[in-house]
Amino acid sequence: MSISEVELKDYRDQLGCGFEQLDPVFGDCMEEAQALLSPEGVDAYLEGASMACKIGRGVEPVIVFLEEMPQVAARVGEAVLPLISQTVWKISRTPNGKSILPFLQVLPEASRRLGSRELLTSFIELLLDTMDRTTGSIHGFHTTIPSPSLPDLLKKIPYLLSQLSFEGLHNWIDYGVRNYTSHPQRQIDYFSLQSADSRAILQRERHGTLFYDNERKLDYYMKALWERKAQLVPYSEGFDELRKPMPYYDPLGIRVPDVYDDLNGVSGINRYRALLAHVAAHQTWTRQVVADNYSPFQRVAIEMFEDSRVEYLAMRRYPGLRRFWQALHPKPIEDDCEPEKESCIRHRLAMFSYALLDPDHGYQNPDLLEFVQRFHEIMAQGESSTKEIAGLAISYIARTRRQADLAANVYFTDTEVSYRDDNRHMWIFIEEGDEEEMFDAESKRKQSEEELEGLPPRHYPEWDYKAKTYNPDYVSLYESLHPGGAATEIDALLEKHKSLAKQLKRLLDLLKPQQYVRIRYQEEGSELDLDVAIRSLIDFKGGAQPDTRINMSHRHDGRDLAVMLLIDLSESVDQIPAGCDQSILALSKEAVTLLGWAIEQLGDAFAIAGFSSNTRHEVRYQHIKGYGEKWDEQVKGRLAAMQAGWSTRMGAAIRHASHYLAARKADKKLMLVLTDGEPSDIDVQDDRQLIEDTRKAVQEADREGIYTYCINLDPKADEYVKDIFGNQYTVIDHVDRLPEQLPKLFMALTK
Repeated sequence: MSISEVELKDYRDQLGCGFEQLDPVFGDCMEEAQALLSPEGVDAYLEGASMACKIGRGVEPVIVFLEEMPQVAARVGEAVLPLISQTVWKISRTPNGKSILPFLQVLPEASRRLGSRELLTSFIELLLDTMDRTTGSIHGFHTTIPSPSLPDLLKKIPYLLSQLSFEGLHNWIDYGVRNYTSHPQRQIDYFSLQSADSRAILQRERHGTLFYDNERKLDYYMKALWERKAQLVPYSEGFDELRKPMPYYDPLGIRVPDVYDDLNGVSGINRYRALLAHVAAHQTWTRQVVADNYSPFQRVAIEMFEDSRVEYLAMRRYPGLRRFWQALHPKPIEDDCEPEKESCIRHRLAMFSYALLDPDHGYQNPDLLEFVQRFHEIMAQGESSTKEIAGLAISYIARTRRQADLAANVYFTDTEVSYRDDNRHMWIFIEEGDEEEMFDAESKRKQSEEELEGLPPRHYPEWDYKAKTYNPDYVSLYESLHPGGAATEIDALLEKHKSLAKQLKRLLDLLKPQQYVRIRYQEEGSELDLDVAIRSLIDFKGGAQPDTRINMSHRHDGRDLAVMLLIDLSESVDQIPAGCDQSILALSKEAVTLLGWAIEQLGDAFAIAGFSSNTRHEVRYQHIKGYGEKWDEQVKGRLAAMQAGWSTRMGAAIRHASHYLAARKADKKLMLVLTDGEPSDIDVQDDRQLIEDTRKAVQEADREGIYTYCINLDPKADEYVKDIFGNQYTVIDHVDRLPEQLPKLFMALTK
């Protein structure tokens, strides 16, 4: 793609870098960038190159950035461009400025080897952490001495990545940092692979079959056997996370481990083939089913039965697959699980799955043998279907169900099949205009503070006010439906404030819209629109296409409002303020009870959610009331059960609440944030960091047309709340008056 002189001049002006040495290569670089990147990606690319120019390290980092980053972004995603430029800026603010050029030079090989944005992001974080630890910096306060070993480490990265998985690289670096931080020369010897223990640890960590070394073989395997072009995206299994990573596939590709060790006589490359064959079988024969129709136990059983069905069909086509799958499938021992003491549902399903792979399984359970026979009878009639096999799975669960299946103590031994994916592709979740519909009835009852069931994590950026840029995908937010409690507690609170409710009722009557307006041309409505209906009938009789929008409905004129109440549920709200006889949490329940009742009287669409955090890796967002729910016993029960814990990472919670509020079709959108203190978290030492990030989140909400207002219960809030919310806040000094003040404040904001 050629670029006109006018376009090239515009790009050159956008770069904002005066080095004349760039001119000979700039045109070629921009042609490649335009061919590989989206317009937004080109903007991020030029912005990153501009930042590389401003760090004062000469022209070479800028040239390397311009020449190499389009390929890096095309390989792992454009989202890495801001991260890379931000990292360059961070390094330039330390004594390690000489490492910027080797850092940029190593990224192309790192992106090729690691193969995914997630792993490249983790790799960059690992390098920054190593830089800090080998420099001797603590909590972001850097010494004036550069890291003695960082340049040597960067030179060795291509070789290390060719020998180690990402987990192995992490372990190798960690050993050197832990043992040689206070010995600069030994540190240099270790990271330049000169010392004996450096080579020994490298040998110890070098194991398994690396994905990158076999990527082309696996591509050919999918094309030859399954006639599919697969986008394979590696991830690392080497770290303890909230959820242990598992293979899965979605429209963006198939997620696979970055390394596989030999297992049970099956080589690493054949383990990859076993995984891809299983995924390809799902892609060929699995059809999605509606998840809302089944309980969690039923879904687990359906997934296991469907895994067995698609493998059975794949083995019909390629009988040799049985040898690999049978060797990799654990063999549960029949009597190991004690159904009187623990939940054996996974054990029973794993036995069933293994019995289908191994005809000589030796199991004696009559129910198991009967359903194995029924499975074979169904499959003998053809390919069957996901829906049909789901019926068999539900029957098996119903037949074998035990009381202890509900126990928290679940038997896991020999039940996890390493080559199978997590089956997320199987399910369709029906959203009926409300986020809570993503959870079925049983998970609503069973979810507790200790478990995060429901939706997968959502990743949000976080604003770094020092670097003036976002940390992309920095915060992991887990949303769930708040567990229920006693709705009578909320009814008792309304009774307690009966006189205040009467006062509010008089004010509410003044706010209620009185006039109705007609909404015509509706497919469905409250009554027939005769003019349109007659015109449609004439069209139909005349042979023309009639208009089917023959109904009309009515709505109140003058008030179209959607409200989101976001409640801080951090540990501090459990405290009892001076001069009060109740905790902030108890007072918040009373205030939200009155506010919820008031908004229900007005008929406005509103939702309630609570949030808390335990570092950036775990922000919890709990739905208490959804827009599609009435102010009923379930909602009251969740409100009554509110509990406090952990910290206050407010920016991510506001971004997630904005995600739901922005989707509402309303003329006005209001977010109320009820909190008792400033944003904070245990993994952040800079007091300004989360204040600035929350300020940025409020600005983002404002761009979405959302008016964000804070009700703060902290006597010292004047020191920071204006920085976050501007003039859109109220500080309530007398916390015991919160139940009275909150509903009145809402009415003042919405009148």
